[in-house]
Amino acid sequence: MTDTLLPARIETSQDEGATRLALHGAFSLVILTPLVRDLTRAVASGAVTIDLTAVSRLDSSAAWAICIAEKDAISNGQSFQITGLSEESKTLLGAIKKALPQPDTAHPKPLRLSDRLENVGRTIAASGQFLLELLGYLGLFIDRMFRSIRHPSTFRFTALVHHCTEVGVKAVPIVALMSFLIGVVLAFQGSTQLRQFGAEVYVVDLIAISVLRELGILLTAIIVAGRTASAFTAAIGSMKMREEIDAMRTLGIDVAGALFVPRILALLLMLPILGLIANISGLVGGGLMSWIDLGISPGMFQTRLIENTGIWHLLIGMIKAPFFALIIGIVGCHAGMQVGSNAESLGQKTSASVVTAIFAVIVTDAIFSIFFAQVGV
Repeated sequence: MTDTLLPARIETSQDEGATRLALHGAFSLVILTPLVRDLTRAVASGAVTIDLTAVSRLDSSAAWAICIAEKDAISNGQSFQITGLSEESKTLLGAIKKALPQPDTAHPKPLRLSDRLENVGRTIAASGQFLLELLGYLGLFIDRMFRSIRHPSTFRFTALVHHCTEVGVKAVPIVALMSFLIGVVLAFQGSTQLRQFGAEVYVVDLIAISVLRELGILLTAIIVAGRTASAFTAAIGSMKMREEIDAMRTLGIDVAGALFVPRILALLLMLPILGLIANISGLVGGGLMSWIDLGISPGMFQTRLIENTGIWHLLIGMIKAPFFALIIGIVGCHAGMQVGSNAESLGQKTSASVVTAIFAVIVTDAIFSIFFAQVGV
């Protein structure tokens, strides 16, 4: 029997506080499991010395086990020595060490002023690009709308009715309840403050202006953004993931006309109606709480509402509704078309569309408020 075929064995002993492993014979994949077990025990007990003098053959699997044990011992701050290395074994162990994955120890360099300015510039450029893409989708919607007017046979009326139901009819309960509770809260808080000055009757004006001018349509748009923008993104994104949109293009179906126009048009039609429902619910809630807390009868509430609340307060809220609808619809459809080929992308874009739509609605409302304040309306 030649030396390379000698059976492998491991002798373990203690030498001056260190665990000494003397390897004998040929070490290959067959002996890997007991070798790893003994090396692990030795590293766990403290310092390790490995003697390879009697090793007749060392293959890459055994060399890998020794290198891993050495790496673990060094990471624990322990001593690890290898003695009796032949030139062949030294070359093999060196190659294995180089092939082992190394942790990324590079520390990020501190950001300089130029780096911070670059990040700001890139963020602004990305925001500008995003706004241009939204404007492109707005132009696409307007173009397909005019095309549908010129060619009524291409308009998908069934899809419009379906989306009106999903966007508007199914949102009525949550919108009405939300606005009713907002009216109740406004009346209660307003009466608490105005009672200190003996001006409880002005709570009617507070409720009317707050609900009709701002809160009714704004909170309705926020609720619709949460429901509808996410639904649009999820529906279109799922179709994109399943390559249904590519199939539509292959069949010659206009994606914008089939997917975008019915959804955005449904929002344009239903959001003003939802806003009116929110206004009515808010006034009813405020009137009910005024009756309970202040003793203002429904007749007195109605009389003061009609006499002291101008029609412009209602019109200002309704003017905002189409703009909010366009923002929500375009953001939802755009995010759906950005979905990649995996479910993680779908979730990210759905969340991003809701956040973006709500943020854009609030910013638009602030711009309208400043504008109407400047023109004195």
